[in-house]
Amino acid sequence: MSDPLSQVVRLLRPRAVFANIISGKGSWAVRYSEFGQPSFCIVLEGGALLAVDGHAPIDLAAGDFVLLPTTPAFTLSSHAPAPPVCLDPRQVAGGVSELRYGEQQGDPDMRSLGGSFQFDDADPALLVSLLPRVVHVQGSTRLSQLVRMVGEEVTDQRPGADFVLSRLVELLLAEAMRAATSTSAPPGMLRGLGDERLAQALRQMHAHVDHPWSVEQLAKTAALSRSAFFERFTRLVGVAPMEYLLAWRMEIAKGLLRENELSASEIADRVGYASASAFSVAFSRHVGMPPGKYARSH
Repeated sequence: MSDPLSQVVRLLRPRAVFANIISGKGSWAVRYSEFGQPSFCIVLEGGALLAVDGHAPIDLAAGDFVLLPTTPAFTLSSHAPAPPVCLDPRQVAGGVSELRYGEQQGDPDMRSLGGSFQFDDADPALLVSLLPRVVHVQGSTRLSQLVRMVGEEVTDQRPGADFVLSRLVELLLAEAMRAATSTSAPPGMLRGLGDERLAQALRQMHAHVDHPWSVEQLAKTAALSRSAFFERFTRLVGVAPMEYLLAWRMEIAKGLLRENELSASEIADRVGYASASAFSVAFSRHVGMPPGKYARSH
């Protein structure tokens, strides 16, 4: 598969951990402590104010989707000021009952669905490196449909729910990453894919990760001079081309080691190394431990 974004989602192997309907009426505010894991929220009805620590407050309306790759502390509230109730996200996560803030009786002014992701043995730092601190998407019908389906699966718990949820969350992440524009994403793969010239080189690197690429060859695929390609790639992706290629090779190697189905020499061949020893040296320098130790620890 040559599509870089699809490869990232497959490497992460996300699955939904929990989802809750959250509603509010009148004047209310809740202060969530830092969670540390990726989480999402979509506003189903009404609106609210979201204030993520270190980020400008966001006025949320129906249809808005928010993804927090690391979920720092934040406050969710009505537009009318109210003293915040402090909550630990780990203690309120999960379950099918609706979380109600403010006035407990009557139709709510705001309804939303919030949840979080967990990754099967993968390093979520890969996702964090690709996305801005706060991903805010307005009016995405596709994201709305996906999140509603996640909520239905969590609530109904029908046969096959675990499988369906894992596929839905993969789609959810892919759509969120698509929605992160080339200007809002930090330097990294998404910024590079937003550049027509660099996208060609990135697709080739991902499609043929075992190829002995040079900067000159990659510059040719991008129809740029060597110096122009190197400067543009480093500025938008955040690292030099060969540094990026090494990091991506190591991500693939880590995924293969976690699966524990191939030998070190087979993995070395998959990621472009002539021998298991050369691969082991490169992996140890990049990851901080030999391939065998990494595999055993995962």
